[in-house]
Amino acid sequence: MSFGVSREEIQQPAPLSTGQNGNVVAVLPTMATAHRLRLNPNTEHKPESYEGLQLEFSPLLFSSLERYLPPPLLSLPRDSKLHYMRDIIIRYSPDGERTRVQRHREYRRKIISRYQPLHRELYIMHASNFFAPSFLKAINENKEQSFRSIMAEPIPGVFTFEMFQPRFCQLLLSEVENFEKWVYETKFRIMRPNTMNKFGAVLDDFGLETMLDKLMEDFIRPISKVFYSDVGGSTLDSHHGFVVEYGIDRDIELGFHVDDSEVTLNVCLGKQFSGGDLFFRGVRCDKHVNTETQTDEILDYSHIPGRAVLHRGRHRHGARATTSGQRFNLLLWCRSSVYRELRKYQKDFSSWCGECQREKKEQQRVSIAATKQELLKREGKAATRT
Repeated sequence: MSFGVSREEIQQPAPLSTGQNGNVVAVLPTMATAHRLRLNPNTEHKPESYEGLQLEFSPLLFSSLERYLPPPLLSLPRDSKLHYMRDIIIRYSPDGERTRVQRHREYRRKIISRYQPLHRELYIMHASNFFAPSFLKAINENKEQSFRSIMAEPIPGVFTFEMFQPRFCQLLLSEVENFEKWVYETKFRIMRPNTMNKFGAVLDDFGLETMLDKLMEDFIRPISKVFYSDVGGSTLDSHHGFVVEYGIDRDIELGFHVDDSEVTLNVCLGKQFSGGDLFFRGVRCDKHVNTETQTDEILDYSHIPGRAVLHRGRHRHGARATTSGQRFNLLLWCRSSVYRELRKYQKDFSSWCGECQREKKEQQRVSIAATKQELLKREGKAATRT
């Protein structure tokens, strides 16, 4: 999706129309009038919540986009801003993408209207019941020092920490198993988490989307803002949440890959298992995704139930074979529509791509060597003249 961006602002009065709640609101000029979003976000503006509205796109997308509205629009009613942003999104969203989104929402509506949740307490965020006290304390303090106090960083950019209470893991496992039982009994054809995992369930599809939105917005984004600002960590506005299953009669392993995310949360839920280690092999941009791994980029990590791994989506990784038992993991792919738009115009990824960093250092080394050589030549010529 591509949004028009410029420094132009709204200057003319707006006509009136009826908003989502039936109130009369200002209808803002569309993109056809050449009024566009700000180039840079207003970081001090606190966007409104768009939860609870019947929208074609994620409510978090609208909250994130609101920071880019021209200054005169920020003080207008929510319906006015919603109308303007929706016009932009629809105008710049490909027809095929809009059709796909509409079909997927209809698919979800069918599931949610038929499936009866087993543990309804999971569907609303209850932080004190979900999270480990140490994690909750660090989030409430919201400081880099607090985050680092509960984390290990075995290699740069990969953080591990205790996150969920055992009871939350048990309840979520039980809910997923109940959903899969319903799928089997009703013979409802469901979409699997991704093209690589043939087993597992998309949590958003059977009603957990709102809870996972809160998980990303209130608990992952504060951390990502500190550690992953170079890949849109501060503007995460959508997610893909799912559980994967590994075992002898499930997926065995997962090949070397990168995620369709800016930031990935990976939490082991259980159960009893052997093997299944996660291995990391360096962060890469599209150009360098298949380049060799350097020694200092190698990490093998053994899963522990309730313990989270947080990393950039572009951090190459895979999962070794689960040799016995069953392993279930919660994955949350966190995305930033703003970063994805800006990345289209970006050419230098050396702030996070390991290979880009090496190329840049080599270019600097060659440049310094050439400069030294030129200085030595000049000194030699000067000595010859004297």
